Amino acid sequence: MSEQAVTIPGLAAMKARGQKIVVLTAYDASFARVLDEAGVDVILIGDSLGMVIQGQQTTLSAALDDMVYHSRCVARGASHALLLADLPFMSYPSPERAAENAARLIREGGAQMVKLEGGRCRTDIVRFLVSQNIPVCGHLGLLPQSIHHLGGYSVQGREAHAAQTLLEDALLLQEAGARLLVLECVPATLAEEVSRALEIPVIGIGAGPDCDGQVLVLHDMLGLSSGKRPRFVKDFLSEAGDIPSAIRAYVAAVRGGQFPAQEHSF
Repeated sequence: MSEQAVTIPGLAAMKARGQKIVVLTAYDASFARVLDEAGVDVILIGDSLGMVIQGQQTTLSAALDDMVYHSRCVARGASHALLLADLPFMSYPSPERAAENAARLIREGGAQMVKLEGGRCRTDIVRFLVSQNIPVCGHLGLLPQSIHHLGGYSVQGREAHAAQTLLEDALLLQEAGARLLVLECVPATLAEEVSRALEIPVIGIGAGPDCDGQVLVLHDMLGLSSGKRPRFVKDFLSEAGDIPSAIRAYVAAVRGGQFPAQEHSF
């Protein structure tokens, strides 16, 4: 692991030289320290905590106070990785509210970048946040905060029109100033097209091997989540024997292009 802290320009440089970006979620200082020591580039304090920490069926229960608290915990354990925090459900209904809540994640939670879901309908918010010096990561494809609207957790962008709309949304988010993009549960061919079209790094989860980096929920890749394991998840703990070794194996697999494999892609 490099002693130099990861920065947003540093992530762009990694994309430029073809180096895969490794992202994992964490929600407390102890796991953040393990991820940091393993060389994870970005730690995502995800609203997935609503499911894996709070035991809810969706991410919608995660409140802003929860996100600030867990971000603050992670910040105490990490010194190398860039800290990316989710803006939770209904915390960005307007540019002004988004800026106020993002400022809390940065000022109180120690985050260095915030993530929000949605495409062209969010460009005004992204543009305003960037104008206030708040770095933004977009999120397209499967949008967990829109789960009731979508009707379930399913692959997005299979149809030609939906794929074209997603590509256009990605370009619009980049034009608005987003510096990173997460693609969730989209066909691998579409994710590759988006990754090639964008100058900013694209991080995939269930989006095939050709994104600029990969992210998983920590509890999923350790085999700790309840219910059916998503197709795009691999249990790294079952082969590694202990948690630090499992995380190092994940880092090495993403860096070397071994993960995700075909069986983890759509």
